[in-house]
Amino acid sequence: MLLLLKHPIKNMLMKDFFVKSHGLGNDYIVMNSHEISFEMNVENIKTICDVHYGIGSDGILLLVDSTKADFGLRILNPDGSEAEKSGNGLRIFAKYLYDYGLAKSKTFSIDTLGGVVYAEVMETDNEKARTIQVDMGKAIFEAAKIPVNSDLTECLDETLSLENQSYLINCVSVGNPHCVILKEELSEAEIKQYGSEIENHPKFPNRINLQFAKVLSRDEVEILIWERGAGYTLASGSSSSAVAAVMVKKGLTNRKLKVNMPGGTLKLEIAKDWQIRMTGEVREIASGYLSAELLSDLQ
Repeated sequence: MLLLLKHPIKNMLMKDFFVKSHGLGNDYIVMNSHEISFEMNVENIKTICDVHYGIGSDGILLLVDSTKADFGLRILNPDGSEAEKSGNGLRIFAKYLYDYGLAKSKTFSIDTLGGVVYAEVMETDNEKARTIQVDMGKAIFEAAKIPVNSDLTECLDETLSLENQSYLINCVSVGNPHCVILKEELSEAEIKQYGSEIENHPKFPNRINLQFAKVLSRDEVEILIWERGAGYTLASGSSSSAVAAVMVKKGLTNRKLKVNMPGGTLKLEIAKDWQIRMTGEVREIASGYLSAELLSDLQ
């Protein structure tokens, strides 16, 4: 049963207050839509996320109202586009809700463009959330629903031809679209070289998130990530979820596994009905208020 929490968002105004946190090096700025004095448009998002002209981050998590869940979330990429779902972003957002007293219990629901998800604070440190588990929803392999332009019902081991390269791709949606490429060896230079071309390939109508993945054992994989709208990224919860789902689908790993990324490790569990459960740490970096000068630049 869905319990809608009564939280006094509009009565706790801290004008232009922000929190910056990271999940395994994947960092986001969290803000409350009722507390900002500027329009959250594309140019302002780009400025705030810029490491030189703004705070610097991999995106903005904006708390909004929802009639479907306890809290609503908009996930804004540093290029100004909007993401359907982010695993690290969800854990960071859940930490913010718990740490700042908006969530009145350790379990609550969050409404995203990719659907309603459920979060649970598993471990705390000095009364602050440290380890959070998120129910990421179901993995979807049907090409048309990802979406992928494919003649196959499921885009598995399909050839993707680039200008100077070709890959066998495996595509899945975990609320947002992903392309997983199995590799014997992982190369940061290679994913940076081809990441943008694959992300924006005509085969993917809504662009795509990319992962290079190497199987280490039945219980462990290693991945590199190119995130749609953000580029090369140290860690990603939705990318880890997508890779885990593809590995199970292809029979390469067990349903419980660890996904190692440059930023750290997440624990994933893929149920028989393809429900995905993800567990990992989150840490706050800083909190404060946007300066009058930055606000002047935004306006």
